[in-house]
Amino acid sequence: VECGPRDALVLGGTRPGTPSARGWTVWKLQASPPSWTMAPPRNVVKIAVQMRDAIPQLIRLDQAKPLAAVLKEVCDAWSLVHSERYALQFADGHRKYITENDLEAERLLGGLQCGSRERRRETLQHLVLLAPDMTFAQEVISRDGLQRLGTIIEDGDDLGELLALALRAFLELMEHGMVSWETLSIPFVRKVVCYVNMNLMDASVQPLALRLLESVTLSSPALGQLVKSEVPLDRLLVHLQVMNQQLQTKAMALLTALLQGASSTERKHMLDYLWQRNLRQFIYKNIIHSAAPLGDEMAHHLYVLQALMLGLLEPRMRTPLDPYSQEQREQLQALRQAAFDPEGESLGTGLSADRRRSLCAREFRKLGFSNSNPAQDLERVPPGLLALDNMLYFSRHAPSAYSRFVLENSSREDKHECPFARSSIQLTVLLCELLRIGEPCSETAQDFSPMFFSQDQSFHELFCVSIQLLNKTWKEMRATQEDFDKVMQVVREQLARTLALKPSSLELFRTKVNALPYGEVLRLRQTERLHQEGTLAPPILELREKLKPELMGLIRQQRLLRLCEGTLFRKISSRRRQDKLWFCCLSPNHKVLQYGDVEEGSSPPTPESLPEQLPVADIKALLTGKDCPHVREKGSGKQNKDLYELAFSVSYDHGEEEAYLNFIAPSKREFHLWTDGLSALLGSPMGSEQTRLDLEQLLTMETKLRLLELENVPIPEQPPPIPPPPTNFNFCYDCSIPEP
Repeated sequence: VECGPRDALVLGGTRPGTPSARGWTVWKLQASPPSWTMAPPRNVVKIAVQMRDAIPQLIRLDQAKPLAAVLKEVCDAWSLVHSERYALQFADGHRKYITENDLEAERLLGGLQCGSRERRRETLQHLVLLAPDMTFAQEVISRDGLQRLGTIIEDGDDLGELLALALRAFLELMEHGMVSWETLSIPFVRKVVCYVNMNLMDASVQPLALRLLESVTLSSPALGQLVKSEVPLDRLLVHLQVMNQQLQTKAMALLTALLQGASSTERKHMLDYLWQRNLRQFIYKNIIHSAAPLGDEMAHHLYVLQALMLGLLEPRMRTPLDPYSQEQREQLQALRQAAFDPEGESLGTGLSADRRRSLCAREFRKLGFSNSNPAQDLERVPPGLLALDNMLYFSRHAPSAYSRFVLENSSREDKHECPFARSSIQLTVLLCELLRIGEPCSETAQDFSPMFFSQDQSFHELFCVSIQLLNKTWKEMRATQEDFDKVMQVVREQLARTLALKPSSLELFRTKVNALPYGEVLRLRQTERLHQEGTLAPPILELREKLKPELMGLIRQQRLLRLCEGTLFRKISSRRRQDKLWFCCLSPNHKVLQYGDVEEGSSPPTPESLPEQLPVADIKALLTGKDCPHVREKGSGKQNKDLYELAFSVSYDHGEEEAYLNFIAPSKREFHLWTDGLSALLGSPMGSEQTRLDLEQLLTMETKLRLLELENVPIPEQPPPIPPPPTNFNFCYDCSIPEP
């Protein structure tokens, strides 16, 4: 017997008039040997249905029938009335229910009030297993299930396994987004805070309590303030310094949530305090450079922490210089004196005021300001006062390099001088753009740089390295003032390429960026250009057109093989958390998508072990970006752009309704591979950017291989003319005439 995609079902429900539910189990049948008899219709499968205290049934399930009719037939065979009170349930995976009208939720919630500890433990375990199912969660929530779980959590009669199970079930139900986190009561939140602040607590409870408080903090500003006031930063530091990686991750998650919810002033005070308690050093030594691999969730929280650290610079970046501020005028004078009066000598002693002002203006011009009044250069935002901060930091912490930079360029008379102030202002803008200072945090990004946790004042130190790189590149390019923008483009490329390598320390960054001189940048550009460009000769273009179908077939084959290998996807909840995984792959015969939930850290499952199946023939359409139902209702802000770029869905018929299988790709490359593969399965063209790049690369390689024998032979722009036909065709030989 060949089983269909729903060949493992459970029919569960409650007998009318009895308080306890009885489950019906369906066992998966093995495929029988091929038979010479006529095959049944494709939508008819044979399944075995078993119920306790009843004789099992072997039924022919017509999947085109309404579900209610199938339930009625099965119940009639066992003489059961009220078939509408029973429900179909998957036997594998999370045993999800298919129908909405079942009383399993009521039975489990009744078990929560049982006096037996063992019965409550079994009930909570079953509840945790079923809670991820949306239909079951609706039933539980509609029957005040959250309130009953909240009572167990608030009472705290058992601080071990029962409390952990109750917290897990509560979180699973809340993740569906049917109930707002803002509805939680203050006593309930305070009780969860107590579990976080306790010293002797079960290791399985505190990560769940921290996760709950993180959700509360991100979703409710009022309750977030309560959590901020009740959970000391020192307590979070204690959790971060344990060797339990899960507890570390959840403590970091709550810490970043509290920082995100704080005002800019509060955030600065909090980070200053954490840095005084050596949190930066601990993260760098014990988390980033830990022997254990860094998880995706911890990488995301470190990215958020880095963004918040750099975000403290935004107020200075948005503030222009005030020409009437005595403090800022003194800072400008200090910058000038550090370059031209290193011994602290007063300018123009004995000179008139006009003469002193003239000398000051001339020295500011030598310093590289475009205007004699430097305040006019620093009125631009960004970078505002942040550029002045960078210049002052460089002059005070690298005085010899600063003096050498300024004096070396101010004394040149060959128009090749590099203007320090103008370069510093533009370089500060460039660094802010590369590091995305002032932009909102992405909710899925993980690209933090370990370098920013390696030492204090990392941004200013990065500027000190970059401004010396700019001077070096300027001299290598033998640039003049007219080449300023070209130099900045090269420096941008040098910095961007080096930052992409994610060096672990500033010294390593300095080494790598200095190993990328202007000549090497030109070589890399030329190499990339040769990879991207192809010859435009008509014969070559014709050859490429002839090669395209074969190479597109090769790309299609690769995409389908990638789908057969499968990919781990992350589930994004209503708040787009990334703490759940599921695996999806294409069957070897390219007829079925197989998928199911997996635990983080486990090896990829085999296709046979995946509980869910979706026939490719049932797929109607492929949706991407904002057309996907799981991101359609999200906002359109910058923070959602990265989510739109990775989202895709397939729509299929589920009974009389249209259903969707939703994906969030782990990377842009995986997004292209999967959308290409699904398009190929649906007979649609593969139009992704990755397909274009792969086709171009294959065409270039194949064209070069075909042209190896024509090396150093010029290829004409036009094909040679066709000669006129011969006067006769007597030279032709007819092979069909036998020789005498």
